[in-house]
Amino acid sequence: MRFILSIDQGTTGTTACLIDAETFLFVGKVNNEYPQLFPHPGWVEHNLNDIWSSVELSVTQVLKTFNVQGSQIVSIGITNQRETTCAFNKDGLPLANAIVWQDRRTNEYCQQLKSQNELSAKIKTLTGLPIEPYFSASKMNWLLKNNQAVKLASQNSDLLLGTVDTFLLYRLTDKISFKTDASNASRTMLMNLKNASWDQDLLKLFEIKSEQLASIEDSFHHFGFTKNLSFLPDGIPITGILGDQQSALFGQAGFYEGEMKCTYGTGAFVLLNTGTNLIYSKSGLLTTVEYKHKGITYYALEGSSYIAGAAVQWLRDNLKIISKSSEIETLALQVKNLDELKNILFFPFFSGIGSPYWNADAKASIMGLTRDTNLNHISYACLEGIAMSINDLLTAMKEDTGLAIKTLKVDGGAVENNLLMQLQSNISETTIIKPKIIETTSYGAALAAAVGSGTVEINQLKNIWQKDKEFNINDSLVSYVTDKKKLWKDTIHSFYRNS
Repeated sequence: MRFILSIDQGTTGTTACLIDAETFLFVGKVNNEYPQLFPHPGWVEHNLNDIWSSVELSVTQVLKTFNVQGSQIVSIGITNQRETTCAFNKDGLPLANAIVWQDRRTNEYCQQLKSQNELSAKIKTLTGLPIEPYFSASKMNWLLKNNQAVKLASQNSDLLLGTVDTFLLYRLTDKISFKTDASNASRTMLMNLKNASWDQDLLKLFEIKSEQLASIEDSFHHFGFTKNLSFLPDGIPITGILGDQQSALFGQAGFYEGEMKCTYGTGAFVLLNTGTNLIYSKSGLLTTVEYKHKGITYYALEGSSYIAGAAVQWLRDNLKIISKSSEIETLALQVKNLDELKNILFFPFFSGIGSPYWNADAKASIMGLTRDTNLNHISYACLEGIAMSINDLLTAMKEDTGLAIKTLKVDGGAVENNLLMQLQSNISETTIIKPKIIETTSYGAALAAAVGSGTVEINQLKNIWQKDKEFNINDSLVSYVTDKKKLWKDTIHSFYRNS
């Protein structure tokens, strides 16, 4: 048998997956977590050596677990946390911790740029993005101004900057391939959406040299070959790279205009494929690249909720009210009378608010507690808060496109929580459809690798997607949900909306 290896480098860990190269059946996966670093309030970092070690360990274990030899791997696909910013030298050695997409340290700098109205409008037109600490450009600028090792490397022409895919590719190819794809580059706030090239005006604004950035390639492309690795043989082609959310949409067979999905991971992200149409949002969404293929750029509208599964992790790791994430559903299901929850709101804004409000200063909160509030109520409110945040994204999507969203494909680890999926259906008045393969981020990277290797065309993959389960609206809860959505919206506008 021959296999495609998918490397899914995420915010909390790395997943290595094997997919049958002939049938595209999902064979299996191994995941390894690595530490999250919080050196100051609002700062989130990753050690690049930890990331690399998690990749090496996950790949080694998935081959061993499923009794596969490295020689059976015909191609590799990479998908990754997107805006997280890496600084390393030409020997591939980290110069600083990666600054994670959730990090807010550049908020003041971004606010200064935002105050220049013409500049904000220009950047939105060029990149499809608002000026936010979320994206890579301000993180790169911060490293260049504040990290001595990065400063010195820049002075000595020994600095390479990029997103995580670029770092992994550079290491996998033994420092030969310094490249990225258009979907990742579109998240840096440095790429011109219309021509998928680094914008010289933006490089000048953020004081970044073009030679410090990787070349931007098609998403399905021969990026390089493995070389001098302890865990894989030389010569395996790396033929697909996609940012994690774009990869999830691709794994959901969202290849063409009109396809939509929501991924429930650390954060939650809704993407709508708009084809070759470059649509600018009027409702707080992002315009981004879905993928680039044969020189043609395909776009998407995106809604970004920074915290989803991470809210459950907070209950587990910080409050310790659960020992594993799956227990939250058991607790929440103990709530039998929803009247006990009618005034309780859980706002999971631990890293600010992304779409559609864009308030980087926002903080998480739980409101409406009384003396009889217990862990069951808080667990339910947490899941409800995640679903409410995602509903805000879907509402913005409807406003921008005029689409009546009747169905929504979902994926990611949290879709195993049936209560969360039912809540999403009730709140968004939408049928929620879960696929048989919920690891669609990893799966999408494998499909990208297959297309990039030339063994299959995109239109030949359309029928691989299969439904597992769907969740439909519970009409008996309409009154409760209507009141709760109004309370949520009123509270957002009163306390959280960024004026």
